[in-house]
Amino acid sequence: MSDFRELTSTVLASPQITIDDIAAAKEAGVSLIVNNRPDGEEPSAPQSDAIEAAAKAAGLDYVAIPIGHSGFSEVQVDDMIRALDNAGGTVLAYCRSGTRSTLLWALAQAKSGVAPDDIAKSAMAAGYDVTPVRPMLDMLAAR
Repeated sequence: MSDFRELTSTVLASPQITIDDIAAAKEAGVSLIVNNRPDGEEPSAPQSDAIEAAAKAAGLDYVAIPIGHSGFSEVQVDDMIRALDNAGGTVLAYCRSGTRSTLLWALAQAKSGVAPDDIAKSAMAAGYDVTPVRPMLDMLAAR
């Protein structure tokens, strides 16, 4: 069963998705799936190649921006900005719990000029807390 949570009207975050969730994503209007989970993190979960193949078979775009336990880099933030800017529709980003996807989205939003308080409110409404990256949000928004 899908657990897509609305961060904005065009961005959803989710815990790990399955192949069956691809149809639900398409039905929800998703045009791009962003995988923020590194392959091998949970060997029993569908890996990047399987999700990518299912997404493409359903006519959806796919990009992998894996976020490991070492945290976020500016390259990953820039990759997320590009993915969001070029999506042409609703984006579904997923990882193990949806938290890394939300935090990466939050950093991308801050770097794109969205106010950190607005980002925090949107994330909280979806059940995610951006407190762990709040200093980075403030720094990126101040640039």
